[in-house]
Amino acid sequence: MDFLYIKALHIIFVVTWFAGLFYIVRLFIYHTEAETKLEPAKTILQTQYKLMSKRLWYIITWPSAILASIFAFWMLYQIPGYLYQPWMHVKLTFVFSLYFYHGFCQKIYNKLQKDIIKYSAFKLRIFNEIATVILFAVVFLVTLKSAINWIWGVVGIILFGILLMLSVRLYKKIKAKRSWDKTEKEVFKNQDNS
Repeated sequence: MDFLYIKALHIIFVVTWFAGLFYIVRLFIYHTEAETKLEPAKTILQTQYKLMSKRLWYIITWPSAILASIFAFWMLYQIPGYLYQPWMHVKLTFVFSLYFYHGFCQKIYNKLQKDIIKYSAFKLRIFNEIATVILFAVVFLVTLKSAINWIWGVVGIILFGILLMLSVRLYKKIKAKRSWDKTEKEVFKNQDNS
């Protein structure tokens, strides 16, 4: 098969893999947040999130990860010289961290399918940003190759990750304040009605 077809298929399955990873953690967050709902809403929501997670995980995410990997190995087989380029070593480090991230998602998935909630929605939101950092790193590495200054590139990726995590923390504070304001308004409304 022509190299460009293999590369195109690799890119397509990388995109669907990341889409699956981004959405699966959102489903984990929704599943976790449903724990605070009253019955029967809690059971209905968590049952639905389990079903959605199962379909996403085994119909889209896992097959995409496997196919993206197969086409990546096929490209490296066709052009083994990539393995001698420094940018590829850094990229492969991020790819291995993506495999680790995927494996950790599998652990969370397994627990939630058994209704074992181990992580808060906030921790899952922060966890969700790891895939974003990996995506940015890989895209910049592949696009810029040896033109990138590795030190500044790594520093930039770390700063980007910190910025994302601070954004999540700010979102949590704003959400908590809105919730507090809503509760406060209800208390005053109830006092006025008394």
